[in-house]
Amino acid sequence: MRIRRRVYAVVVVLGLVMVACGRSGSEADPGVDNGGTSATAACDGVTLKATDTGVTADTITIQVMADVGSSLAPGLFQSNIDAVKAYADKVNAEGGLACRKLVVETWDSKLAADEAKNGQIQACTSALAMVGGNTLFNPDVTEMNTCADAQGQPVGVPDVAALANDVNEQCSPNAFVIQAVPETCPIVPGQPRPLKAFVGQIAFYKTIEPNLRGLFLVPGDLPTTVQSATYQIAAQEQAGVDWIGAVKVSGRDEQSAYTPRVQAAKAGNATYVYDGSNDLAMMSMRRESAAQGLDGVSVWGCSIACYTQRFRQAASDVDGTYLWLQFLPFEEASTNAAAQAYVDSVPSPDAGGAQAWQASMLFRQVVDRIVQTDGPNAVTRARVLQELNATDDFTADGWMGSQPKPLKGVSQCFVVLQMVDGQFVRRFPAETGTLSCDPANVATVTLDPAAAAADIR
Repeated sequence: MRIRRRVYAVVVVLGLVMVACGRSGSEADPGVDNGGTSATAACDGVTLKATDTGVTADTITIQVMADVGSSLAPGLFQSNIDAVKAYADKVNAEGGLACRKLVVETWDSKLAADEAKNGQIQACTSALAMVGGNTLFNPDVTEMNTCADAQGQPVGVPDVAALANDVNEQCSPNAFVIQAVPETCPIVPGQPRPLKAFVGQIAFYKTIEPNLRGLFLVPGDLPTTVQSATYQIAAQEQAGVDWIGAVKVSGRDEQSAYTPRVQAAKAGNATYVYDGSNDLAMMSMRRESAAQGLDGVSVWGCSIACYTQRFRQAASDVDGTYLWLQFLPFEEASTNAAAQAYVDSVPSPDAGGAQAWQASMLFRQVVDRIVQTDGPNAVTRARVLQELNATDDFTADGWMGSQPKPLKGVSQCFVVLQMVDGQFVRRFPAETGTLSCDPANVATVTLDPAAAAADIR
């Protein structure tokens, strides 16, 4: 894939290498970066040993923890679990990882802090690493940071997350997050601090509507989700959006709850509505807007959260909605082997699952490199953390853009899609198989998210 580095003219503007030490001697997938030569030879004649928690002579166990079983949003991140399991099936079909079978344990964090902590405790007792997870409310990461390894050392457990919304997980030294860590860590609670937010889409939206008067739909069910919206609101304002308001929405809201929100958009002459919540929020907002005859909005904008089968099936109800991604869309999977592998491996690909697959690729790349360097009996939590901290070249085999080292920043790359007749259609950049990458796509704002969240009703 070619990454296009584009400068806007302002206002308008794991390794899937199967270096895994399969005993069958399978070779690396063609065209995939394996960080060097194949590690298959490292398995020949080696007596495999149990090297750490989650690593026996025969298996490597990982855990995927995701919010699935909450009544607030049933099945919310089931796609993360499905993706990690499917990726493990792929790895095992290709010979395994570090000469061993890859085993996946699951934990449902249920949008609950206690369950998130319990999931960490379980991972500490049985898994080499947490991989591909998405837990929105994860305020206590003490176990993840400090639990003992098999040697009794308090190294904690690596967390190769698809998404980390909670500041405590984002700032964990053991957390490495696909595509986005807005926080500048460590933080001082109660004090303004610099945070990063993606704003590249705003420059594109201004080519459609130069005067962006906006209403922001804030995910209001958890303190962490409200806080995560605050710096996005500030960054978009800094990029030129004139906000008429920011309103909390809930996963439990029926369409009727959107009546006052549509009225607020009408009263404020909104030309832009941005959904910082999930796909259902935009679907309800669009349907209620149509019912009330709101016709002044030029840009209906959504994040990766709208890149779902459910949103596509809403078809004409959400026609014209824009969304932005930080990886190549599934519609262009034929241009990238990693994207194609994901799409071929799961029945209903979506954005959360894609990020979980990418996290799994990162974990595999890290383990492969350990094996290449030190052999299959060198795989431990400490070595995985060491290799994660040294990684500065991960792009999921070109499926996504690169991140600042060591996977603690925000990717500068993106693509804009639009819903047209029930299909996601590329709008920017124009060329298929490319991403727009520019430092200006990421803005920094300074605020205290907790204090800013208190002002949102």
